[in-house]
Amino acid sequence: MTKRLTEVARKAGVSEATVSRVLNGRGGVSESTRTAVLTALDVLGYERPTKLRGERARLVGLVLPELQNPIFPALAEVVTGTLAQRGYTPALCARTIGGVPESDYVEMLLDHQVSGIIFAGGSYALAGASHDHYRRLTDRGLPVVLVNAGVDALDFPRVSTDDAVAVEQAYGHLRSLGHERIGIVLGPEDHVPSRRKLAALARIAGWADPDECVERSSFSMEGARVAAAKLVDRGVTGVICASDVLALGTIRAVRRLGLSVPGDVSVVGFDDSAFMTCTDPPLTTVRQPIETMGQAAVNLLVTQIDGVGVLRDELLFEPELVVRGSTAPAPRR
Repeated sequence: MTKRLTEVARKAGVSEATVSRVLNGRGGVSESTRTAVLTALDVLGYERPTKLRGERARLVGLVLPELQNPIFPALAEVVTGTLAQRGYTPALCARTIGGVPESDYVEMLLDHQVSGIIFAGGSYALAGASHDHYRRLTDRGLPVVLVNAGVDALDFPRVSTDDAVAVEQAYGHLRSLGHERIGIVLGPEDHVPSRRKLAALARIAGWADPDECVERSSFSMEGARVAAAKLVDRGVTGVICASDVLALGTIRAVRRLGLSVPGDVSVVGFDDSAFMTCTDPPLTTVRQPIETMGQAAVNLLVTQIDGVGVLRDELLFEPELVVRGSTAPAPRR
């Protein structure tokens, strides 16, 4: 008990006596100090006293699929900063291969009495994945916001980039450069944002049977290399990718085939994540408005927490094409 009091007091910036008064439900403590002590208790992983467990902490979970893709740390920076400005303590949960699954993170966050959770790139975006842990959150009435497209069965507020507009911008750019054989590297077949991109591209390009111009991959450079090589072998001169990571894998694939980017094949990414200006060549990509989306996600979550009401419609944000060195006029055959 003494060790716990000392650690909580240090974390909250108060005396051990103040911590003791809060944990024992005594008076003489301001609401802001009381909140700071309870939040410190939650962050340090200590259980609240039984009489205090009914109250949620000013703790908000942010669950990410990974941190290797630079777009997710960028989103985390915006969300955690905005939460702190609103008086909430962020709890970052990033999954790793063979690590803690998303469902286990949900259980951990519930044990810590979080006020709400923001998910980005989770299994909600995969139609074939299990969604039971999301339904648990619905049953508990916990405020939740999803970043980017998810399955329709989950009735959570969503903040998404407009995938159709992103594909229109990328395709229009390549067509303006004279490319006629344009392909796309997407995520798995049941990945909802990838489905949206494919539907938009099939409509714009007038594809009756898109199989020849579509390859799927895990969201990794290694997977993209295999997928993109197949497209290039079929004569594609312009490749649209569902992420910057896939685009970098596509550039590697082109070079391994003895060709050049953009001399032989033009490549367009999606995200405009960090360091895309430093690649060789600098990557043409469709920028997600991460700062605006992250702030909107926090605002939606806090609105739910405050009980003001919630907008169930999906908020769509328009992306922006950023032209750099990985695209050029189509090669003359």
